[in-house]
Amino acid sequence: MQPKAYVPGIAVLLAALLAGCTGSDASDDATDNRPGDTGATAPAAQPGRYRTLPEACGAVGHDSLDTLLPGIRQITDVEQRATAYEGEATLTYDTDRRVGCRWKVESATATDHLLVDFERVVSYDNAVSDDDAAQEIYAAKVEAADLPEPSPTASGSDATDATATAAPTATATADGSAGTEGTAGTGSGAEGVHPDGGTEDDLGDGTPSGGATPSASASGSASGSASDPAPDPTGATATPPSLQPRALDDLADSAFLDDELSTAHQRTVTVVFRTSNVIVTIEYAEQPTTMTDVPDSEEMQDRARNLAARLADSLDG
Repeated sequence: MQPKAYVPGIAVLLAALLAGCTGSDASDDATDNRPGDTGATAPAAQPGRYRTLPEACGAVGHDSLDTLLPGIRQITDVEQRATAYEGEATLTYDTDRRVGCRWKVESATATDHLLVDFERVVSYDNAVSDDDAAQEIYAAKVEAADLPEPSPTASGSDATDATATAAPTATATADGSAGTEGTAGTGSGAEGVHPDGGTEDDLGDGTPSGGATPSASASGSASGSASDPAPDPTGATATPPSLQPRALDDLADSAFLDDELSTAHQRTVTVVFRTSNVIVTIEYAEQPTTMTDVPDSEEMQDRARNLAARLADSLDG
């Protein structure tokens, strides 16, 4: 027998089998396409506006640092002051994705800290844009901040309604009558009501006018003080509603502010904002030299917000 005579037949058989497999794959590919799909690759989601980040330690001007860090102008040594202005870059492994800088300056009355952080978000999912990915990260920061719900007394009408509801209840409980202090039922007239719940005549000899009893006046005073800021456990006055942690509607695409006061009276104001695919975080803290002093919330918030507005403008430029 001559075995070589069968080789061409085997080759033909293998070729037929391979051709069959190729046809099967093409058929499978056709059935995997979704209805209406032409087989073309879906377009990638839009990239973010920003491809680079600024140099963090150079992003804050000397005039802003003079305001945020008052002690920097008290440094007499020229070289030390220049070093204070320069700040210290935070550790990062990819300056195209994240950069930051921090400053710490002592003065006669306090030690001030400033941290500025820039994060550029890039989505690796073709179905998710860089902006949407950045928004997800920003939303997580908002959730972590645990911002309080807006106070119902923030608006004047709500505060008025709350006071009008509380005062009649306190008076009715005190004298057992259906009338309320300062109404036509008592004959004192609305114009005679004093802000503390009593009347103008109460300031003279302590005897309430219009037939109101001392207990009613006391109740009125208690209800009148309910809208005042509650004392802080640290001994400082609680932050007014207008300065509470909150969302900021006038900064970048989205922004919020947080304000915390520690038991050691160190106040930390944080402003976070997102513009396109970049998230900027500002942390501004002040620790008074004297433990009885408390940093002013409004002043620190104004400084931090002004810096945030400048950084947002520089990114847009």
